Amino acid sequence: MQSSEAVSTKLRRIAENARRMKATALTSLSHHIDVEWLREAVRRTRRDGAVGVDGQTWRGYERNLDANLQDLLTRFKSGRYRAPAVRRVHIPKGDGRTRPIGIPTLEDKVLQRAVAMALSAVYEQDFLDCSFGFRPNRSAHQALTQVRETMMQMWRGWLIEVDIQSFFDTIDHGRLREILERRVRDGVILRQIGKWLNAGVLEAGELSYPDQGTPQGGVISPLLANIYLHEVLDRWIEEEVKPKARGNVVLVRYADDFVILCRSEQDARELYARLPERFAAYNLKLHPEKTRMLSFDQPPRQGPKEHMSFDFLGFTHLWMKNQKGIWVVFQVTSRKRLTRSLKAVRAWLRQHLHAPIAVQHRGLCAKLHGHYAYFGRPGNARALSSFRNELRREWRRFLSRRSHKGRIFWGRYRKLLEHYPLPYARIGPPPAHLAAKP
Repeated sequence: MQSSEAVSTKLRRIAENARRMKATALTSLSHHIDVEWLREAVRRTRRDGAVGVDGQTWRGYERNLDANLQDLLTRFKSGRYRAPAVRRVHIPKGDGRTRPIGIPTLEDKVLQRAVAMALSAVYEQDFLDCSFGFRPNRSAHQALTQVRETMMQMWRGWLIEVDIQSFFDTIDHGRLREILERRVRDGVILRQIGKWLNAGVLEAGELSYPDQGTPQGGVISPLLANIYLHEVLDRWIEEEVKPKARGNVVLVRYADDFVILCRSEQDARELYARLPERFAAYNLKLHPEKTRMLSFDQPPRQGPKEHMSFDFLGFTHLWMKNQKGIWVVFQVTSRKRLTRSLKAVRAWLRQHLHAPIAVQHRGLCAKLHGHYAYFGRPGNARALSSFRNELRREWRRFLSRRSHKGRIFWGRYRKLLEHYPLPYARIGPPPAHLAAKP
């Protein structure tokens, strides 16, 4: 506890200096990192992840933790620490493709966490309110609430939906270093980040050295991505676009997922035309098919109702009438995310086909609670109920596959559910928003 308090005091001191010297590059960050700092980094690091290329486990490393951390600190400060190769695996995405994820070694996870703690204390003084991803005390739900409230406030306007092609794999190392050096000029920190950027990637037994992108899977990657997009997008919108806009312009960004809402159609069209050039200046490309501009006006009282919709952070946003007959913005589980969640349930049931029913029940309840925790937004009860019903059908189908009596009919299955009930969703109060105009 004393160690955590000491580190917290150092972090506050770094933050105060960064806030006081916003126009100055800080030159002495690494001297704050000591064995206590690394021990706190260990405490903040997940322990259920896969092992890296060296096979080191937490159990073995913690047998002599203080000596191991002192050795790691010495190698880090002296520049003798060599960033090991990252083991790359691929996880499925909802569209049938896969996402590459890197698995750092245990020591790399600890050191990345330690450096990220120092950098985060600095950049949290610079990051803007439009950014919600991978930041302390910020969440995807806050980003979703911001989008909904902005649409309700504007009532009618234009939305730019943007998709960056392979963002984490195409971050320009040279431009990232330039951006970092404007705020941090600690040689030890910058040298270590350079080693991580140039570390090899081990995939299917072959070692390669990418010349762009950040080390996905490590805790340093989301922070570097936020720093990059803070310069590419956030500051540009705040300092160059908004002052010249005719109406309100609101950016909502969660990591590399973002939307821009504009009150004026002319502002939206001009911004939509400028975005590709702005991102190209930082060697980033926008997906031509997934980047689009659309109107989000409230449907007219009379005539055909064209239901505009767009997906953001796993939710489909659309205008619908509430129970009082007033048009409001609803956020419902997107079809793509619902399909992906059910696919994950089937894969889990297939893997645990012959597990005891009690074990299956606990696992399925955990999946339902996790789904409810994220998708339990006001107005999304129907989609949550649909997910629960589909999960219940899948469980029956897989139980039938292993039953020597063949298919389990619904009567027998309902009796089983009395002993192993599946939880229903609970949705909290709706987020605060402006009342709809009459």
